[in-house]
Amino acid sequence: MQLDQTQAPLYEALQRFKKMRVVPFDVPGHKRGRGNPELLNFLGKDCVGIDVNSMKPLDNLCHPVSVIRDAEALAADAFHAAHAFFLVNGTTSAVQSMILTACKRGDKIILPRNVHRSSINALVLCGAIPIYVNPEVNHQLGIALGMSVKQVEKAIHENPDAKAVFVNNPTYYGICSDLTAIVKLAHAHGMMVLVDEAHGTHFYFGRRMPVSAMEAGADMAAVSMHKSGGSLTQSSLLLIGPNVSPGYVNQIINLTQTTSASYLLMVSLDISRRNLALSGREIFRKVQDLAQYGREEINRIGGYYAYSEELINGDSIFDFDTTKLSIYTLGIGLAGIEVYDILRDEYDIQVEFGDLGNILAYISMGDRVQDLERLVSALSEIARRYRREKTGLLTQEYLPPQVVLSPQEAFYADKISLPLMETKGRVCSEFVMCYPPGIPILAPGERITEDILQYICYAKEKGCSMTGPEDPKVDHLNVIE
Repeated sequence: MQLDQTQAPLYEALQRFKKMRVVPFDVPGHKRGRGNPELLNFLGKDCVGIDVNSMKPLDNLCHPVSVIRDAEALAADAFHAAHAFFLVNGTTSAVQSMILTACKRGDKIILPRNVHRSSINALVLCGAIPIYVNPEVNHQLGIALGMSVKQVEKAIHENPDAKAVFVNNPTYYGICSDLTAIVKLAHAHGMMVLVDEAHGTHFYFGRRMPVSAMEAGADMAAVSMHKSGGSLTQSSLLLIGPNVSPGYVNQIINLTQTTSASYLLMVSLDISRRNLALSGREIFRKVQDLAQYGREEINRIGGYYAYSEELINGDSIFDFDTTKLSIYTLGIGLAGIEVYDILRDEYDIQVEFGDLGNILAYISMGDRVQDLERLVSALSEIARRYRREKTGLLTQEYLPPQVVLSPQEAFYADKISLPLMETKGRVCSEFVMCYPPGIPILAPGERITEDILQYICYAKEKGCSMTGPEDPKVDHLNVIE
């Protein structure tokens, strides 16, 4: 059967299934909600009624041969990939599948240190050795930038046996590396290119957007459809190019992905892909216009800085994702996390994250002008009510690590728990991060320095949500014995 982007094979199969009146003697045990009336009332009959198990008419995500296979084929076509995989364990599983595909124990992988924790988790799982390219930092904004091509080239020449280069594109803040040049450079040295494109779904559909991973020639890309693509939380895509074996990638995915894939998540991918394929250009033009309107209005307030393409320098900021409304807050004397908390607690406005110097208001297909006007009004009032001197504020978001051991060695090593301020000079055996954005301040195998301890204490004091350590209060850290 000839497929085209007006179709949604899995959605259509579920519609047919709903009409079949099948008597369920399989899981899930709620039996279309009858066994759990409170859940049925909360989520609704239509939703609970398609929370079903894999069966012949609905295919099986572990080994798709019919409607899921067709839905993945349409996703691959829409995203200009050789193959696409539906994932229901979030983009975390896509990132980990890429690294587990490219690397085994002892293999080197070149990557920026400001990666999401899922990347370093994958190194713990497979035993690969990270070769970190420390990103440049914008000292005005205190944020890590993209990967410099020269730094990538230096890392490749110093580690010609590396198996892959891993790139964040875009970063949480909207900053893009020169992906096409990095792909060309890595391929010339026989290395794969893996792209964490969690925040770049729209690159495949918008006009005047940074280059997408598949367009740049990358081998694999992890795409968070649930972020800017409109699908349900935890649904994601893994895209691969023509030189990667889809059969092997499927085996890797099945090492960690659930065998009980949610049809709610999968059908949201199918419907959202169709929506983007048919209307994505218009959708993301409106998103860009909304973000630009927000930037202009916020920059008129004074004190804040909503940044954009003016940061482009042709290298570590090769391009900028103009859908991102990233806002520097230290100009009004407040850390980003403080503005984040005030917006939520006093104005009922939930932004994506606040770190030590910035907030990110995530603009997407579901936003309206009146929502942005409410955000702008709240930020203006916060500046008027809470503005103070900048003195005493930390401005550096990124601290270069001192790597002593591989993440796997350190994570599984014998360890002891010490009070936080007694760990200086020791080697950490766990993660410490503010979440979001989920970029580790410390990862297993890195030395704990005075600057890192000051950063952790400051982040705790400002109210950042600290995750990763065994001690949830981060009063103690596990270090190598």
